[in-house]
Order: sequence, then structure tokens, then C-alpha cells
Amino acid sequence: MSNSMGGVIDMLPEDCVCTILSFTSPTDTFRSSMVSSTFRSAAESDFVWERFLPADYKDVVSRLDTPLTYTAMKELFHCLCNPVLIDGGRKSFKLEKLSGKISYMLSARELSITWGNDPMYWIWKSIPQSRFSEVAELRTTCWLEIHGKIKTEILSPNTKYGAYLIMKISNRAYGLDSIPSEMSIEVGNKVCNGMAYLRNEDCKKQQMESLFYRNRNEMLRKRVIEGGERFPSEREDGWMEIELGEFFSGEAYEEVKMSLMEVKGYQLKGGLIIEGIEVRPKD
Repeated sequence: MSNSMGGVIDMLPEDCVCTILSFTSPTDTFRSSMVSSTFRSAAESDFVWERFLPADYKDVVSRLDTPLTYTAMKELFHCLCNPVLIDGGRKSFKLEKLSGKISYMLSARELSITWGNDPMYWIWKSIPQSRFSEVAELRTTCWLEIHGKIKTEILSPNTKYGAYLIMKISNRAYGLDSIPSEMSIEVGNKVCNGMAYLRNEDCKKQQMESLFYRNRNEMLRKRVIEGGERFPSEREDGWMEIELGEFFSGEAYEEVKMSLMEVKGYQLKGGLIIEGIEVRPKD
């Protein structure tokens, strides 16, 4: 940038620069702080960083399990860029660092799991790898059905979101991928459907099951709609995730219904560990 241009920028009132920055993004504000001393000062302004926080940030802060200590809005923003537990530890909240957009994770306790409270089918336990105090582990069932709900009014507007089941598959898992699970995202009258194989990481075990149950598995798979199946992928936090689908969070307030089901095979299955469902921006 030329010295003359820099001089013009330095002549702008700081409150004017603050207003300009408040219409950009956290990333743009950081970059602009290198332009001049005026921009650098404005880039630290509470006015700017409060605009990057959600409109209901005070409500979110009031629901934190562990209170945050901060002296400026920029500091609060950066604190919320790391997952924080809210609502008695049943949900996790996070801001995307580059955009300021909102992410949530609903814990397994926030989900509706068929027979989830019957210890014959599911057990609840604490594991150090989870951010939540409890996860749900499937002991055995022939009817796998998991539902979650979230309202778009608590998400970032005009944003495409993805919903992801956060899970692990234990070494003792069985019957999870004999037939693909059916997934759906429903928002108003719009429904997004898909299928997923809950693959066990033990390749040798998969090969043996495929060898012994090939004919039966082919018959089971005919009971569901053929299409592009999805598979779990590894996350940086050590868990696996599988995308249930995507939806658009617009200006209207709507309820998003998310589900994963395998109820057509009638074969026993077990060893699936559920941490929750994460809803995060895809942009």
C-alpha cells in the first residue's frame, strides 16, 4: 500500500473504521490490523468483536457449565472458538474461528435412542475421550433408531449446515454393517435421505463376516433403497463421524430433525458407541 493511501486511511475516524470492520469477518479484521495504526486500534474494539458474536451470546454465556473469565469481546470470541459445555453438560457450543459461525454438538443424552434407557440394550458410561460425562454404548439390539432435533434460530442464518453422528465402533462390534443404516434430515417439508455403512475397523473380521453371511447380507440389502452409501471417517479428536445429511439455515425459524435407523434387517448388532450429533457449517 502506498504512503499516500496509508495516510488517507489514518485520517479516518476510528469509530468509522470500527463500523467498517464490523461488517467484515474475524479473518478480515485480523488482516486489516496490519494496514495502519488506526485499523490496528479498531481491530481490538469491543464494538467490532461483539458484532462477530452471536446475537444471543449473553444467553449462551449464562448457560456455560464452567464460567469464562474475559475482559474484552475479542477475548470472549476466542474463548468460544474452543468447544464449551452448556445446559448442564448435555450440549457443546463452538464458534468457527474464521467466520464466527455457530456449531453445536448434542450429547447422546440429548438424543432419542430407542430402548436407550434399558440396560439390556444400551449402557451409559464415562470415557476419557469424550467431552461429555456420558456416552451410550449399544450392547445388543435388532432395532437401531437414533433421533435428534435442533432449531435453526440458535444457528447462524443463511448458512449451509451438515449434521454428523459422532461415534466409535468397539473391537467387540458385530452386525453393524450387514445392511446399511438409513439416514435422514428433515426441515419443514424438505427431506434429505441417505444410507451409511457402520463399518468395523477390523478388516479381517469384516472379511470373515462377508464370507459366511454373503448371501444373507445381499438379501438384507435389497430391503433398503440402493444409492450412494456413506462411511465413517476419522476425526482429529479420535472419534469417527458419519454425515447424516445437510440443510440450509435461512431467516425463518424451523426445527431440524435428524435420524439414523436400521430396523429392516432384524439381525442382532452391538458395539456402537454414540457421543452425539454435531451440527456445523459446511461453508
